[in-house]
Amino acid sequence: MTAVLIGLGPVILFLGALVFLDSYKLVKLRFVVAIVGCGMLTAVASYFINGFVDVDFKILTRYIAPVVEELLKAAVIVVLIRMNRVGFLVDAAILGFAVGTGFALIENIQYMRLLPDSTAGTWLARGVGTAVMHGGATAIFAVSALALLERKPLHIAAIPGFLVAVVLHSFYNHFFVSPFWSMVGIIVAFPLLLNAVFAKSEAAVGDWLGKGFDADTEMLELINSGQLSDSPIGRYLYSLKGKFDGPVVADLLCYLQLYTELAIRAKGILMMRETGFEVPVDEATREKFAEMRYLEGSIGRTGLLALKPMLHMSHKDLWQLYMIGK
Repeated sequence: MTAVLIGLGPVILFLGALVFLDSYKLVKLRFVVAIVGCGMLTAVASYFINGFVDVDFKILTRYIAPVVEELLKAAVIVVLIRMNRVGFLVDAAILGFAVGTGFALIENIQYMRLLPDSTAGTWLARGVGTAVMHGGATAIFAVSALALLERKPLHIAAIPGFLVAVVLHSFYNHFFVSPFWSMVGIIVAFPLLLNAVFAKSEAAVGDWLGKGFDADTEMLELINSGQLSDSPIGRYLYSLKGKFDGPVVADLLCYLQLYTELAIRAKGILMMRETGFEVPVDEATREKFAEMRYLEGSIGRTGLLALKPMLHMSHKDLWQLYMIGK
């Protein structure tokens, strides 16, 4: 029981604290639990992959295992970003740490099975130091990849964070200092780093909500005013008449209106969450999403690309629609 509490408890508590400190509640608890499960699967996969590598144990743990393990954990984050499930640095940090938490839980359970007579000091080093290292390394990757995604494609944006995670993991496994001091370094450095990430992200969310809300409101007012044809957006839509049939152009306008309405609602939900109110998704919103899916099939991929300059479809904007549609 002592091994379980010390070996598994700290990293779970750390993850719980991250979720609790997210004032906008950007990531639902059930989704975090699911991502912890994904992290567990990466631990199982890495166990078998590392088992096939026939090298000296030190070389395996210092140079090969860090690459394999961080690559598998990073793959989960890449898939989430590709699916527009990660919008801001704070949810990147939480989900990255969740993947690492799942990995650490399985790894420590395996160590408990192999080394049942280890001392409480061993489990403290593994439960606080190694486990938090796994979560922190993947959180660093997730935050770095998302931050660079504003300027680089994902396959480029992911490289720096992955290299940092691998180097950090390898450095930890070299045991240049005692496990105790390694643990102390981890529990001092990562909270400070994640606190900075939370502060920066919350400021960015507030800024995005203010500017984005104003822009979306202006767009919707313009559409509903009947004066769209006199605006740059109206002239752009008119120019599409030579490339699309009339009914498709009408569908493009309907899609633009629905997208803007849902974007405004998503930002409103975030503002309500910050003040402690949980706003459920009503039937009218679900119907709008159903209509959007129908219009996407009607206008096709080419039509969506034509609308892209007006939709401002960054990963944050795509994420907000996922947030209220899930």
